[in-house]
Amino acid sequence: MNAFEHTLTHLDAEGRASMVDVTDKDPSNREAQAQAWVRMLPSTLKLIQQNGHPKGDVFAVARIAGIMAAKKTHELIPLCHPLMLSSIHVELSAEEPDSVKIVSTCRLNGRTGVELEALTAASVAALTIYDMCKAVDRGMVIERVQLLRKQGGKSGTFVAGDAQ
Repeated sequence: MNAFEHTLTHLDAEGRASMVDVTDKDPSNREAQAQAWVRMLPSTLKLIQQNGHPKGDVFAVARIAGIMAAKKTHELIPLCHPLMLSSIHVELSAEEPDSVKIVSTCRLNGRTGVELEALTAASVAALTIYDMCKAVDRGMVIERVQLLRKQGGKSGTFVAGDAQ
């Protein structure tokens, strides 16, 4: 089945936006992992690594922002269901010479997937790094925001072809 054989689930028969009805779906364990990268000047990365930023620990603040964002995804994405997430992890790592890699993982037992929550966590963590470091590096680039993998639900497992 190719991409053109699928239907857009957030459109009704008349083509109007519609929230998917998950009432009759069986709950199952679901997990999604997403990433984002922030490229910056090597000197900005060094400042972060040395905890020399006047606003505090950049990774700690970005991690909390990502977790908070995952919990509020339904408030940001119009047709996204509010979910009772059972686990949210946001990991940040300095990648020499000039990047931060963010990987978020969200889990739940429920009727719908957590891909948007994982993508939102990674994206907001990246935006938080930008916000905290913009005074020293306005040229930072947020890139490679993508779903790395998802498990559970009717569609099964997805693993990105090139998750680097």
